Amino acid sequence: MDLDLWWLLLFPAFFGLGWLAARVDLRAVLKQAKEVPAAFYKGLDALVDDRTDVASRSLAEVARAHPDALDVQLSLGKLYRRRGENDRAIRLHQQTLEQPDLTAEQKAQVRFELSQDFHKAGLVDRAEEILLTLQKSHSMGKPAREQLLSIYQQDRDWEKAISTARELRSDAHSFQHEVAQFFCELAQASLYQSDYDKARHYVAEAFAANRKCVRASILLGDIEVAEGRQEAAIAAWQAIEKQNYEYLAMVAERLFDAYEALGKPHEGIALLRGYQRTFSQLELTDLLYQKVATYEGEAKALEAAREAVHARPNLLGVYRLIEAQMDELSPEGRMDAEVARALVMKHAQKLNVHRCKRCNFRSRAFFWHCPACGEWESFTPNRSETH
Repeated sequence: MDLDLWWLLLFPAFFGLGWLAARVDLRAVLKQAKEVPAAFYKGLDALVDDRTDVASRSLAEVARAHPDALDVQLSLGKLYRRRGENDRAIRLHQQTLEQPDLTAEQKAQVRFELSQDFHKAGLVDRAEEILLTLQKSHSMGKPAREQLLSIYQQDRDWEKAISTARELRSDAHSFQHEVAQFFCELAQASLYQSDYDKARHYVAEAFAANRKCVRASILLGDIEVAEGRQEAAIAAWQAIEKQNYEYLAMVAERLFDAYEALGKPHEGIALLRGYQRTFSQLELTDLLYQKVATYEGEAKALEAAREAVHARPNLLGVYRLIEAQMDELSPEGRMDAEVARALVMKHAQKLNVHRCKRCNFRSRAFFWHCPACGEWESFTPNRSETH
């Protein structure tokens, strides 16, 4: 009974201590909140409303009042850079670096921001110089390498890009696709210069990085054609079917030309027909129509176009169907068909685009490297009819 009585007496005491602790914590929080400058909240509110001019002035006021508040200085610098005020961002970060009480990691963080300022201002050499010294930093080493990789791609310095990407390689991201593309860029340049041995070497390196690299197969076929080996070129391009069949449309005309050079145009047509029937989403209707019309006549070409359009309805196929049947129409019917054909082509040209699967950037031209978001191998190889 005595023990139960003691518990009854102690319980209110514990409750009171808890209430007191909560009051102390609450007072501390309120005190800290009152110490935050009103300009900080004003700047934060302006950022939410996307009024960057007001935000920069408010944060600058806070930064002047609290020059030792590193986070505020860094936020203000980023805001200047976002607004295109690169000179102000550079001066701010250079002044911040002069503070004597910064730790090594804090200095690394400020220097990284300074490199971003230089890069945004177009002073790429100065940005690279800073980033190279940051590679050994514990906290900023990886971001520095990532920024260096971006610079090397921008400058088309593929050798340095390959080296940097390999240093960034991890379980989360192997960079095998990027490295293969960098080697393909080198191979493409060597091919333009008719240095076929060097081009073959770079293609082999691309395959070593990514054995499913379609672009390497395309380039290998181009090298074989340049050296007069049509059959080897055909084998290189046909390998794309196992790598990613969606890219076959990009080499379809090359394949036919190689068969034609060997004196086997009908085998080339048969191959295209096979691809059309097996992979109906490939853009082969127009090419197949032209080649069949040349070697087998208009009637067979119309049949091939009709088969393709029925398998994969699309505006370009419909355009070709209308065109193929115009000669059989009356003069009045031909005039009507001409109007319909022109309208179909107008909309086909507007809607048929390649699209980046990452950022949805659209273009009539195909890119291995998206000009909008910088992703590799993100463009759809076949144009799609989209709004």
